[in-house]
Amino acid sequence: MVQQWRRRGHRVALVPTMGGLHDGHLSLVRLAKLQASRVVVSVFVNPTQFAPHEDYDHYPRNEERDWHKLLAAQADAMYAPDVHDIYPHDFATRVEVAGVAQTLEGISRPHFFSGVTTVVAKLFLQCLPDIAIFGEKDYQQLLVIKRLVQDLDFPITIVPAPIMREADGLAMSSRNVYLDADERAIAPQLHAVLSDMAADLASGRAIDETIRQGWARLEKASFRIDYLEVRDSETLMPVEGSVQTPARLLAAVFLGRVRLIDNVAVVPAAES
Repeated sequence: MVQQWRRRGHRVALVPTMGGLHDGHLSLVRLAKLQASRVVVSVFVNPTQFAPHEDYDHYPRNEERDWHKLLAAQADAMYAPDVHDIYPHDFATRVEVAGVAQTLEGISRPHFFSGVTTVVAKLFLQCLPDIAIFGEKDYQQLLVIKRLVQDLDFPITIVPAPIMREADGLAMSSRNVYLDADERAIAPQLHAVLSDMAADLASGRAIDETIRQGWARLEKASFRIDYLEVRDSETLMPVEGSVQTPARLLAAVFLGRVRLIDNVAVVPAAES
């Protein structure tokens, strides 16, 4: 199908997802429609990016509902392969990215990025897109995929998409369905704290002081913090002292049994 589209001169976009589609995913489809004449959305819960103790078996799945949402969003195709289509019984190859993948999520979930980069490389080859859309909610993942494409010479343009949020600021995520009512009421405080911190950092406030106070606010709100860091927006290298060039404030926290991630851009006053 994609080869026929390309022969007819169509520009093809791929939106990789793990299903459980929500308005955040559909915003990626809408962006893809602006960038290309044909849009493929992959729906595949990738087992190799889950550790044994994580939620692979319980991850939200409903392909029929996903398909109806994609029809409404005017996607042109849904690609929903079986696990054995992606990983045959004798599959023996891993694609790994060093550097940007070896910090933050790469430390907390050391299995994660090699699973992501392997499956994305396969999806790129199977779907043959001209462009691929990745959301900034998974900011580190976005940078890892950019590095993958650059280093392996994939003829694909990676297009970042802004984070979509609920009305109260919570970043949209398939895993938000795991939050109980009390946790859902608390969850938006993550973004509220990060936004306040980003404003302080942009004004020149010291990073150490800002992190210390933000950490205390999150703990008081019942979050258990995995990481809360200020990193260079391109390399994810640590930033020290104060923010002088564009940076990213990134956080991973637990609220009950649910792990939430979020990030906010930090643009110093001199750059804005």
